[in-house]
Amino acid sequence: MNFDDTGFDDAVRAQMVQLGSALYDRGLTPGRTGNLSVRTDDAIMITPTNACLGRLDPRRLAVTSIDGVHLDGDRPSKELPLHQALYRRHPTCTAVAHLHSTSAVAVSCLPGLRTDDALPPITPYFVMRVGRLPLIDYAAPGSSELEEQVARAAEHSRSVLMRNHGSLATAPSLESAVDAVEEIEEAARLYLILEGRSPTYLGEEAVAELRRQFPPAA
Repeated sequence: MNFDDTGFDDAVRAQMVQLGSALYDRGLTPGRTGNLSVRTDDAIMITPTNACLGRLDPRRLAVTSIDGVHLDGDRPSKELPLHQALYRRHPTCTAVAHLHSTSAVAVSCLPGLRTDDALPPITPYFVMRVGRLPLIDYAAPGSSELEEQVARAAEHSRSVLMRNHGSLATAPSLESAVDAVEEIEEAARLYLILEGRSPTYLGEEAVAELRRQFPPAA
């Protein structure tokens, strides 16, 4: 399949490269970690396996069918099934972002977290951009066990925190998906700073009002 026949134009490819570079340059996903994807009705474009988000080549981005058949570019990320699981649960969403950001991974390793919502509502922006953040048990990257856990957790949320691994979020646009995982990282960093200090979080009424005003996409 030629570059012009994949269904993903230059602007979409350039945006993925730009956002990947910004995430890497800010230290939000080190080395060859993390992945981004966008989808159409017929195909998914995802960062290649073992790719560094800071050094993506727009012409080598992997393209697969919705079912995961490799169509173009380099070999897709082994975590493609996690992206597919989110897309199946949220059909109106067209992008997924996954980071191995330091604070989010650190929080995922802590004991005593709520599995239905791992981080408290520290800021209104976390509520608006992330909503609930279910925590799932560790499973090997690329495994069917991890995919199944993500699919279950995503039934009632667009974002997931994976123990000893990182964050994952889907949204109606790639920019919004990146916003969500960035917000998870910021909330996790604040949580670590505040741990043990008896902080004041947003109350139930404030959270309910934010969810009413800014409902998440399906």
